[in-house]
Amino acid sequence: MNKLVLQAEVVQIEPLRYTPAGIPLLSVVLRHVSEQVEAGMKRKVECEVNAVTIGDLAQQGLKLGSHIQATGFLAKRSLKSTQLVMHINHIELI
Repeated sequence: MNKLVLQAEVVQIEPLRYTPAGIPLLSVVLRHVSEQVEAGMKRKVECEVNAVTIGDLAQQGLKLGSHIQATGFLAKRSLKSTQLVMHINHIELI
């Protein structure tokens, strides 16, 4: 199973663009900060995740600085890339 749920702040939004098939695509960067327990010890976790929304979700007016819970999956940026990108298919404002 490939499912990712991440609570994060939207820290970067690229201009809306379109795939060759004419489908809207929005690239964003999400910043996550939390405290997790690992091996019985508390650990501060900070990361930035590149993400995309495609279709109707890309046109819902996501705003810089919004705090969201994003649900989606991970995939390679392109066929020849090893970088991972989160593909968001559900967004909740928190």
